[in-house]
Amino acid sequence: MKHVEVGPDGAHLGYVEIDGRADLPPLVYLHGLGSSSAVYFAGSAADPSLAGRRVLMLDFLGFGISDRPASFGYTLSEHAETAARALDLLGVRGADVIGHSMGGGVAVLLAERRPDLVGRLVLAEPSLRPSPRPRVEPYTEQSYVDGGFATVLDEVGLTWAATMRLASPVAMYRSEHALGATMPVLDDVLLALPMPRAIIEGDQSGWLHDDPQLRAAGIDVHVVTGAGHTLMLDNPAGFAQAVARALDGVAPVPAR
Repeated sequence: MKHVEVGPDGAHLGYVEIDGRADLPPLVYLHGLGSSSAVYFAGSAADPSLAGRRVLMLDFLGFGISDRPASFGYTLSEHAETAARALDLLGVRGADVIGHSMGGGVAVLLAERRPDLVGRLVLAEPSLRPSPRPRVEPYTEQSYVDGGFATVLDEVGLTWAATMRLASPVAMYRSEHALGATMPVLDDVLLALPMPRAIIEGDQSGWLHDDPQLRAAGIDVHVVTGAGHTLMLDNPAGFAQAVARALDGVAPVPAR
């Protein structure tokens, strides 16, 4: 467990690192809403199909092992900025970035704004469009902090609650709202990115597999069997193998 200062107010972003080969780009994992990268990705990152790779599992500000600055907005754009700052400070260039759910939307913005940091992009059931947020819409921020967050924890099930309870209620509230009506539509951004891209989804979801725009843009969709939205927890080996397939045959972009 390590930390790097990314601000504001001296806030530190936490990450877990696994050493690996210096001749390959690192795998950088970005988690979803209410998650923590090490908890969600460690099992698949250790799979033999990805053995030997250097791994960086980042926790966004407000989540997991990272600081919770009250002055931070917790929008996708701000998460992308702090992730970029962390990678700059760690000397990372041309990484293979894997983003899940909210982290997928953040990864798209990161790749758009800092293509030098992202050599290849793999998105696991990414958040690309605004969607209703019934878990926070009935609340003001203060009422969510005072009681709504505890109510939501009781409703989401043991798996999600295990990492959600590590998050700042303010970060949860603001990040959820950032995925709602004010979220930018990222479909065209994804389609226009210059680096190799791929999508991974669970076979119990099936929401992007037949998307004609993705096919036309040369973006492959890899399906993990026996898995829903939390596909890296439902089938860690299958998810790791899907990541490996997504990267297979596409030469790593040299670090710049």
